[in-house]
Amino acid sequence: MARKHVLPRQSRIIRTGATAACMLSLAGAGWSALVEGMAGRIVAAADPLEVRLLAAHNRYRAEGGVPALQWGAGLASGARAYGPQLAASGQLVHSPRASRPGVGENLWRGTAGAFTPEKMVANWAAERSAFRPGTYPDVATTGNRDDVLHFTQMIWPDTKQVGCALYRSGGWDYLICRYAPRGNIDGRHIP
Repeated sequence: MARKHVLPRQSRIIRTGATAACMLSLAGAGWSALVEGMAGRIVAAADPLEVRLLAAHNRYRAEGGVPALQWGAGLASGARAYGPQLAASGQLVHSPRASRPGVGENLWRGTAGAFTPEKMVANWAAERSAFRPGTYPDVATTGNRDDVLHFTQMIWPDTKQVGCALYRSGGWDYLICRYAPRGNIDGRHIP
């Protein structure tokens, strides 16, 4: 039996878990969270941006029947630390794998202030139009796994945590999201 909880606007606590799905609405500086689920545990979110990014990821995971992610503060910290390097490169270049062992990474860039966090994540989710269930890397209807890499990382069934950072520089917003354990592993099935 699913329970619904509406949390006060000032609250920064959300309920997450394998069967939970989070939906957020933000109005000005305030926000509220609606959480549905049977089992869950309390997770403190540091700010509304984190709540919004986690909810956006979990929306697409719920649509695919994949367990919800939890926020990884350490992953977010690593993503924040990479922001200046990413912006300095002027390109979307992934951080060295050696600097994030066992951790996946999605990158996004767009005009500063023009996109909501939900739209940024939706950009990765749009790759689902080229996705087909199967054994990775043979999961793209186009035959090119690069066409679905961001989406498959978002919905990877074994991934348990996500941590993201938004970095603004030179008229651009950069979104860096890190995932643990990483996805996109050859030979693994994605439903």
